[in-house]
Amino acid sequence: MKLGFSTGDELFRQECADWLNGQMSGEFKDIKGITKLTASPERRKEWEQRLGEARWGCIGWPIEWGGRGATLGQQVIFAEEYARAGVPGRVNHIGVELAGPTILAFGTPEQKQRFLPSIAKGMTIFCQGFSEPNAGSDLAGVRTAARLEGGEWVVNGQKIWTSLAHIADWIFVLSRSEKGSSGPNGLTFLMMELRQPGIEVRGIKQINGDSEFNETFFTDARCPADSLIGAAGDGWRIAMGLLAFERGVSTLGQQMGFRNELDEIIRAAKENGAARSPLIRQRIAKAEIGLRLMRYGALRMLSNADHSKIDGAALTYKIQWASWRRGLGELAMDVLGQAGEVTDTNDYEWAALPNLFLFSRADTIYGGTNQIQRNLIAERGLGMPREPRGDA
Repeated sequence: MKLGFSTGDELFRQECADWLNGQMSGEFKDIKGITKLTASPERRKEWEQRLGEARWGCIGWPIEWGGRGATLGQQVIFAEEYARAGVPGRVNHIGVELAGPTILAFGTPEQKQRFLPSIAKGMTIFCQGFSEPNAGSDLAGVRTAARLEGGEWVVNGQKIWTSLAHIADWIFVLSRSEKGSSGPNGLTFLMMELRQPGIEVRGIKQINGDSEFNETFFTDARCPADSLIGAAGDGWRIAMGLLAFERGVSTLGQQMGFRNELDEIIRAAKENGAARSPLIRQRIAKAEIGLRLMRYGALRMLSNADHSKIDGAALTYKIQWASWRRGLGELAMDVLGQAGEVTDTNDYEWAALPNLFLFSRADTIYGGTNQIQRNLIAERGLGMPREPRGDA
């Protein structure tokens, strides 16, 4: 495992930092430091396009598809410098980190030509259609149905927790295409345009006042027959490949965001005197140790040459960071004390640390609950018997 970077990598780091800091102090200084994913959506889309113009949007992709063919180390460096510069989160994270790599790995040449250049240029925003109200984190339990009719797929059902669906252009949908099938069998992975009469997006108000998540309803929604990735009934394999990409290089950028949050907690503790408490200092030290361990663990995970498969290290990462960050949110509120429980705005807007606490309550739920993650670790990582299912 390589824990350091070469001289060439450090020069690349400086190039990244110079460009990003230049943008954040220049034309895009108005979006620097934004933490809410729903804030300034049009400016954020413009930012995606600026990244695409400079070929910084998908640097790990092949050059022919709008990337830079960057090495793994360079991708890690860019993700870290992106967060360090205070650049807001990507509104096309799903397209860049999930849909794009899935199309690269499993798509046809025609599908690559259709989708990849527009994603790389920041012109096409994707969202994810996996979770359902009655299935939760159990992807094998999806019920959204798709049938082939007159050269088109016709889709009926409901998805939930579709992040940024209200600003997205396309959605990939895991659907059940074989009547009477159950579990991972009979699933098909479809790419669908969101702006059509058969799809309705409804926002979900979150406890931090934001509406990042949505419910998405499909009523005879349609897409061409060749919109599926892989083959009909092969959706489970495609979905598992996609989830492997979810544990990719962006995890290191995510950790730099965590670094910024922990530094803000330390600053607040020094300012209001909470740092004088031995217990608070101990908890801050524990958070620091946890963050460093996550970095080394993520580097080890990414050292696996085959990123289309979820290995044992990747299986543990979600529960590790989600539990750590939930604890970080609790630490933030304990440092702030009563001052963190009130806001001076009338529209339920919170400062960074109270917002961290409120949002982190969902970290152990979305992307697979901690309970589901433990099942995955036991069954896939350790080879233990499957948990009994109610329909067995």
